[in-house]
Amino acid sequence: MEEIPERLRTKPSWLITQLAVHARRLVSESFTEAGAKGYHYRILAALQEFGPSSQADLGRRCHVDRSDVVAAVNQLVDLGHVDRSPDPTHGRRNIVSLTPAGAAQLQHMDALLAQAQTTLLAALTPADRHTLTHLLTQALTHHTPD
Repeated sequence: MEEIPERLRTKPSWLITQLAVHARRLVSESFTEAGAKGYHYRILAALQEFGPSSQADLGRRCHVDRSDVVAAVNQLVDLGHVDRSPDPTHGRRNIVSLTPAGAAQLQHMDALLAQAQTTLLAALTPADRHTLTHLLTQALTHHTPD
């Protein structure tokens, strides 16, 4: 880090961006080990926490573009991790729900993600990790529209 100009290495925005690069790589490598992608994790997590949902609602809830949701749901259906069926109340909408295999995959991905977090933040104490998470949540909440 000493070869990085001080103007950069003392700016939280630069530090967050650089750390995000490492985080994305670690998470991507971990999920690849499970034959999965980040979009898969987001969708499975949302379905587990909030229950069956339309593809449009999944996109909004998971911050995933509509076309990417369709592609990810197609992949998850092919893997047996979700079911997709027509919405009986809306003819043009599909409802996506988590399968038992999807719940098991989510648990596996949770473990891989936890290990990636441990690797990413290995230089921090558990208390510092908690503080970092709290501060990042505060900053993100401030910039996220309701």
